[in-house]
Amino acid sequence: MTGTRHDFIVIGAGMAGASIAAELAPHARVLVLEAEDAPGYHSTGRSAAFWEECYGGPGVVPLTLPSGDYLREHGFLKGRGALYIGRAGDRAKMDDFVRSFEGTGVTIERLGRERLEERVPHLRKDWVDAIWEPACADIDVAGLHQHYLGKLRLAGVEIACRARVCGLGRESGGWRIACEDGREFRAARVVNAAGAWADTLARLAGAQSLGIDPKRRTVAQLRVSPAAPDDLPLTLDINGGFYFKSDNGRLWLSPHDEVPTVPCDAAPEEMDVALAIDRFEKVADWRIEAVEHRWAGLRSFAPDRLPVYGPDPGVPGFFWFAGQGGFGIQTAPAAARLGAQVMLGLGPDAMTARIDPAAYSPARFHVGKTARTG
Repeated sequence: MTGTRHDFIVIGAGMAGASIAAELAPHARVLVLEAEDAPGYHSTGRSAAFWEECYGGPGVVPLTLPSGDYLREHGFLKGRGALYIGRAGDRAKMDDFVRSFEGTGVTIERLGRERLEERVPHLRKDWVDAIWEPACADIDVAGLHQHYLGKLRLAGVEIACRARVCGLGRESGGWRIACEDGREFRAARVVNAAGAWADTLARLAGAQSLGIDPKRRTVAQLRVSPAAPDDLPLTLDINGGFYFKSDNGRLWLSPHDEVPTVPCDAAPEEMDVALAIDRFEKVADWRIEAVEHRWAGLRSFAPDRLPVYGPDPGVPGFFWFAGQGGFGIQTAPAAARLGAQVMLGLGPDAMTARIDPAAYSPARFHVGKTARTG
């Protein structure tokens, strides 16, 4: 295997790496390298698992909407609906939110207190304003990840696990990739799908860091009384202070935190769980009986909070597929299709026809610098 030269080596086997490799596989010889014992160990395996049209902002909508069509078609979505809620003093922010999505194709509706109460029981009286998004749905994250891994198996693509990359060197016609266990691999092109480690990998390749910063997100599972209804919508603070949803009578609650961190195996902090509970108690009068489970994951953002897809302007044969924040799973189908089309030099199809690749290109961070091709 180490003597085989591949067209693409994708580094990372989470949702990003699995999806882009699956889109490349019908057209090229692909190998996937994964540092952990199994794919999807970090962010992919710890997602709060929802598809929400507005999540990530208007700049992400072109990726979200066509991905939703794919996810529905393949049975990975289960309807839920979402509510952004606010107090009386948040009315201007709610107005701005609605205006920001005008013309994007998302479906949202303004609700008052009476209709808000119908959807979220036990809501405290000062929460009086809401934006309803009916299309929001839960994602079967594990199923989607396995869908892409299954495509790789059918295409004969190998995933080499415990292959932590420690060196990336240019050689005639491509790359030599060294791993900590002594294995070496060769490829014409490298795809950086390393998530929180994307900038670290770029530096190994001699590329400019783009400022893709990992941030920790905490979620706790609560047992509450009375039990949370199954039809409870995803409920989000318009100010970004919390979100919660139901799951088999329990509540999944997050303080919507983005704590800067180094790339790591993220663990929940008691302070963040306590913060989430404190904020939740100001929203609803459910009685919290126990914190049954807590976990944390990493989400990584470029400076402008848009994803980064495409060739590095300064390093030939090095492609970015990173910086997908918390929306990487809900945009995976369209993002992977777009990324593969860019990497292979293919034109758009029905899924990507309305997506501008330049909006997500790493070249936007190299303004004024001479781009190199390859």
